[in-house]
Amino acid sequence: MTAHDPNIEARRFSDSPAAVPARVAVDKALRNNWLEIWYQPKIDLKRKCLAGAEALPRIRHPQDGMLWPESFLPGLDEESLAQLAEHELLTTLRDWTTFADAGFNLHLAINVPASALSKLPIAEIVAQNRPQSETWPGLILEVAEDQIARDIVQAKKIANEIKACGVNIAIDNFGAGFSSFSSLRDLPFAELKLDGSFVRNCAVDATNAAICQTAIDLAHRFGSVAVAEGIESMTDLQALMVMGCDFGQGPLVAPPMPTDSFIGLLHQHMNKPRLRTEAALPATESAGHIA
Repeated sequence: MTAHDPNIEARRFSDSPAAVPARVAVDKALRNNWLEIWYQPKIDLKRKCLAGAEALPRIRHPQDGMLWPESFLPGLDEESLAQLAEHELLTTLRDWTTFADAGFNLHLAINVPASALSKLPIAEIVAQNRPQSETWPGLILEVAEDQIARDIVQAKKIANEIKACGVNIAIDNFGAGFSSFSSLRDLPFAELKLDGSFVRNCAVDATNAAICQTAIDLAHRFGSVAVAEGIESMTDLQALMVMGCDFGQGPLVAPPMPTDSFIGLLHQHMNKPRLRTEAALPATESAGHIA
């Protein structure tokens, strides 16, 4: 795929506006085992239960504490982005088994920049490291719409290659990249992820509501599912459910959390499958909610 601005990846991987205390190199974090993968729950809005999670990178620095993506993603070159994506891929494949052993079969997703999608031998990595369980549902690779649109032919080629090993593509930040219908027609994708800027206030903003409804209908017409990201309010959640959105994630549902906390949350709610739309869901330790 064509070259791109690595700073775009910082915005894609980032989900927190927290201040950045220090700049840390990804390769140094990998060498020192400082890099962690946190998980943000994804809710099935039709069955009203937890269905999966998105993996997000964090660095636990020995002096500066927990660092958000703003401290290590801006300015990353393509080689470092590929190293980070490979680490996420391997960790997520391993963690799926941990979740399965705890009694939860979850569909996990990771962010992958287009450059890493092209550079890494993803099919080979997955074939060698995938869970051996027959119940493994596969993996979702989320790639930003604007990056996919730059080289749809290459994206289609890679998507077809990795689909054979149980890996599907999600078009992330949909609505912000202005891809054409013809390009979407040519690309096999499993999910359309509605950009958070359109999800926000979709219950009261007519323009955002129209964009969300159009994206949801488009996903369904292509035989895919629609995922709303960045859900912050109960009114927006209810509006998305009325629109027929399939899955949702965001601060209202639950924040990203370490693996141990995520497993604890799963156990806490394993006997509560229904999501209560009439009130905010029980708060986790840091902020979000889940039912």
